[in-house]
Amino acid sequence: MDKNRGRCAPAPLKAGHVFEEFARTLWYLHAPLAALFVLFLVLSAVMYYAGGPIETASETPSSFGKVLYFCIITALTIGYGDVVPTTVVGRIDSVLIGVQGVLVTSMVTAAFVHAVQEAARHARTQDDA
Repeated sequence: MDKNRGRCAPAPLKAGHVFEEFARTLWYLHAPLAALFVLFLVLSAVMYYAGGPIETASETPSSFGKVLYFCIITALTIGYGDVVPTTVVGRIDSVLIGVQGVLVTSMVTAAFVHAVQEAARHARTQDDA
């Protein structure tokens, strides 16, 4: 019993249960996550072909590898600024990539929170038994 509150202390979470629940939740989300991954690839291709990305240090067109790097950094909402789009299509595409990255991040975060909640519920039911 928790003497300060007059009720039982919560059972400790087990990392294995959290990981199992996280993997299960991600599996349920595999279709929308896969769709967002395909969208990311399409937006990356649009950036390469229509975004006019240049490297700011040398002001030269970026290679596909640099464009993919730029898209990943943009999706993670980091944005170093070493590669920038120069066309209107590229700037709109950058915004879409950023929104797509926020969606993926929020879905994975929600899946993890759900996993912790389910593992806590499981630990509580095991403790009650």
